[in-house]
Amino acid sequence: MAKLDEIKEILNTLRIALSITVGIIVVLIGSIINRYDLGRVDEIFWTAVSVCFVLIFFVLVIVNKLSKKTKEIKDL
Repeated sequence: MAKLDEIKEILNTLRIALSITVGIIVVLIGSIINRYDLGRVDEIFWTAVSVCFVLIFFVLVIVNKLSKKTKEIKDL
């Protein structure tokens, strides 16, 4: 039973991390679009684009871990 509770806690933590990461991506994309519309394609614009790609990769890693942990519960 303790193993199951531990896995559930890890899943909840991963879900929270996923939610926060997606929220950050949404805000960054909004600011990228705003800067593009204003014609401010500068270092901040390209940094935000780069950070978005890194965060999208991070989302894929989190989804992969969520999948593995869900399968681990199935095996118990």
